[in-house]
Amino acid sequence: MGQDKLGQLALENGVYETRLTRKFEKRRLFERQDPRIIKAVIPGVVAEIHVRKGQTVGQGEVLLTLEAMKMLNRIAAPASGTVKSLRVKTGEKVSKGQVLVELE
Repeated sequence: MGQDKLGQLALENGVYETRLTRKFEKRRLFERQDPRIIKAVIPGVVAEIHVRKGQTVGQGEVLLTLEAMKMLNRIAAPASGTVKSLRVKTGEKVSKGQVLVELE
């Protein structure tokens, strides 16, 4: 740990001196997700698609159902919009982070 650097960490209540490890310096930086791009949070199989391209959807409306670990997970629209594209088909296996639906 002799090669760790000292740095400052700013939080709500002030600034703190801390040791910055190599792991911290090589971390993947946070990227704010675009709420119009809906991705799979777990791997699974698309059990059912409830919308079609061009359809207007409201916030919370179910877009598709993803089966994972023998459970059905309803994937809902995070915001109102229009379905720009469906990137999956019924029965398709998806991996974590794969884009499922795009809204505009």
